[in-house]
Amino acid sequence: MIPYIPERLNADEQRRRALAFYQEMDERRSVRFFSDDPVPRDLIDQAILTASTAPSGAHRQPWTFVVTGSVDIKRQIRLAAEEEEKVNYDGGRLPEHWREALEPLGTDWRKPFLETVPWVVVMFEQRYGIGADGSRVHNYYVKESAGIAAGMFIAALHHMGLATLTHTPSPMAFLTTLLGRPENERPFCMFPIGYPAADCVVPDLKRKALAEVAVEVE
Repeated sequence: MIPYIPERLNADEQRRRALAFYQEMDERRSVRFFSDDPVPRDLIDQAILTASTAPSGAHRQPWTFVVTGSVDIKRQIRLAAEEEEKVNYDGGRLPEHWREALEPLGTDWRKPFLETVPWVVVMFEQRYGIGADGSRVHNYYVKESAGIAAGMFIAALHHMGLATLTHTPSPMAFLTTLLGRPENERPFCMFPIGYPAADCVVPDLKRKALAEVAVEVE
């Protein structure tokens, strides 16, 4: 154990920081129309490092971020993702109520942004770890840990002025094969990353009010 003595802020500074961070994050939107303008590779690394500060079960950090800017690999990812998504949207794999929920977002099986963006990052959850001797190491609260890290990754990207989308084509097993990942890893989420296109539009979403998402119990 080591000492942990962070600076204790006064209430006014806490409120100032809280409001500033909320206002910044409230401007975040999931983007489906990207520019092909280049993004420095080190920015992606920095966002991954930030994500990796997330808490995790027994501090196992059960995630792997796979980064690609390869034109060929992005093309393969798009084709494979669209093949699965076409079955979802047009082949009836998605139930009617799900398609109705997605309709206001204007999404369909076409995913051209997977080739437009300079970077695609696929986050894999490590179902179990591999010890130095090759033995299986148990990981704890894998999905919860990966979900927290994914959220911090998104926040880091937005904070540096980049846009992304949480894309989860279902099923995602093709990503394991295409990206050459080991058996203990499973795709968790795919993030196309770049700048919004000049003509980018997003749904006019309204977020729930505090009273709709928070309850105090006395």
